[in-house]
Amino acid sequence: MRLISKLFNLNDPGWGRGNQNGNEPPRRPQGNGDGPPDLDEVWRDFNNRIGAIFGRKGGGRGNRPTGTGGPSPSPRNARIGLGVIVLVLVALWLASGFYIVQEGQVAVVTQFGKYKSTSQAGFQWRLPYPFQNQETVNVSQLRTFEVGFRGSSRNKVLPEALMLTTDENIVDMQFVVQYRLRADGAPDYLFRTRDPDESVRQAAETAMREIVGKQPMDYVLYEGRTNVATEVQALMQQILDRYHTGIQVSTVAIQNVQPPEQVQAAFDDAVKAGQDRERQINEGQAYANQVVPLASGQASRMTEQAEGYKAKVIGDAEGNTARFNSIVSEYRKAPAVMRERMYLETMQEIYSRSSKVMIDGKDGNNMLYLPIDKIIQQAAQDAGKQAPATGGSLPGASQPSIPQPPRTSGQQSGNSGSNSNTLPRDRLSR
Repeated sequence: MRLISKLFNLNDPGWGRGNQNGNEPPRRPQGNGDGPPDLDEVWRDFNNRIGAIFGRKGGGRGNRPTGTGGPSPSPRNARIGLGVIVLVLVALWLASGFYIVQEGQVAVVTQFGKYKSTSQAGFQWRLPYPFQNQETVNVSQLRTFEVGFRGSSRNKVLPEALMLTTDENIVDMQFVVQYRLRADGAPDYLFRTRDPDESVRQAAETAMREIVGKQPMDYVLYEGRTNVATEVQALMQQILDRYHTGIQVSTVAIQNVQPPEQVQAAFDDAVKAGQDRERQINEGQAYANQVVPLASGQASRMTEQAEGYKAKVIGDAEGNTARFNSIVSEYRKAPAVMRERMYLETMQEIYSRSSKVMIDGKDGNNMLYLPIDKIIQQAAQDAGKQAPATGGSLPGASQPSIPQPPRTSGQQSGNSGSNSNTLPRDRLSR
């Protein structure tokens, strides 16, 4: 090693100035001897020193042997040089096993072509070629392909887009599928399927045709688009898992679904007729929702009124029955008193609705007529005439009332507020 370091010492002042060890006669310097060495001379000295490792005698300007008179190569130097070269080559071979895996990628390591392991992101090492090899797979990339069109909906691919429904109608289906690789599915993606991306396309088309073939046309065109996409995604995942592709389906999005262009006009007319039918049905339903609650409310109100009238009649009947029963019990205790009391109460009830007074006299005059209503009206007129003379009275002032005498036995009077009153005989004489 000291020999090698001495031969390749960059601080050696003899570089480019001829052999300073006596192996080659010194060359005459060109120009100033203190200047930097020429590049050709540096390269020639390097070759001479490499030749010295293998015991070759360097000489001349063309690195040709100096002749047969030189010393023979040294075996020790030759072995040392060969060992250094072998070590360098082995180090380079081992260093070729280092590799870097980027974030979002995995490396599948194979040993003699057979799957060995999976390396995650970072600085990794494997056995150099030909023992082991690696292949990097991007597992974070979201891959997308289109079925039924390319680029835009106008650029259709009819063999992929036309599908048959269960009611024997044809629909033009255009959808997009997005998928990515599972973190542990890189080996399956590389080794289980010859062309996994094409397998995904075929699985998507197969699943869509199966799901659409089980549904009627109206369901696929209108209310069932979301459900169809969900069912297609689930069926695709089942197919890909059965094939061990290592692929995870992310999204199935239906871009456009419509009848074929040849029957588009007729289908639009049918759609308009259906919309008119739905509109009329909705209008009828709205009218029914308006009329039925109103009729129900009226029926409920009439029912409640009938129930109230029924309760009132029953209550009155029960009250009258209870009152009659109580009267009967009291009548049985004192029939004469009860009969007199009932008579008086009946007469009071009759006279209370009359504006005239009937008085029973003891001198043979059975009835005296006293027009109480006329007296009340005359008193009101007199009060109205006197109001200006006395300074006027306030509207609504109380009217003078006729004094009521005490009630005596033998006299029956009926009064109703200020409409009737009972007067003694001496007041009548006046």
